[in-house]
Amino acid sequence: MTEPKRAPRTDRGNQTRRRLLEAAEKVFAERGYHDASIVKLTEEAGVAQGTFYIYFSGKQEIFDELVVDLNHRVRQAMAEASSRGTSRSDAERRGFEAFFRFTGEHPALYRIIRQAEFVSPHTLRLHYERIVEGYVSGLTRAREAGEVADLDPDVVAWALMGAGELIGMRYVLWDEERQIPPHVFEETMRFVRRGLGAPEPDEEGR
Repeated sequence: MTEPKRAPRTDRGNQTRRRLLEAAEKVFAERGYHDASIVKLTEEAGVAQGTFYIYFSGKQEIFDELVVDLNHRVRQAMAEASSRGTSRSDAERRGFEAFFRFTGEHPALYRIIRQAEFVSPHTLRLHYERIVEGYVSGLTRAREAGEVADLDPDVVAWALMGAGELIGMRYVLWDEERQIPPHVFEETMRFVRRGLGAPEPDEEGR
């Protein structure tokens, strides 16, 4: 297996690598992994083909890195939003809002993750496991604090992640507005609160 390239050592190098990842997000989403090519990636990024190989060993490596990059960004957006929550219920609300907003801005997330099922199964699993890892920690703390029911954090984390992904696919990815309708969001939050055994907003004093 080809060794992965080293991380850039300069700001210019980091910017070039970022341009390549942004180009990959667009090209893989529009053309699919098998129809994408290094030529198309470098054309989209505005760099020479030789420059590509300074940062990535090939199409497989940049695809894997793109999945990791999208995963990092969506987790960061959700974590930053949920950290401002005043309760677990509020944290869920803010986290879901951030997720739906991110997917509206980056619809390629869905298309690329779907491709990873066949192109890079280990990276697909890594994507979901990293999301669940942070989710379990928050749910465990909430359970210990009595903010949610006595539930299995791991099972609930997978269930909530699945719900959010499919609702986002239906109401964000498939709709032209690229944002979840308010009534759909509120219904989703009611479902989440009931699933967690969390109090309704008025019971929290919010």
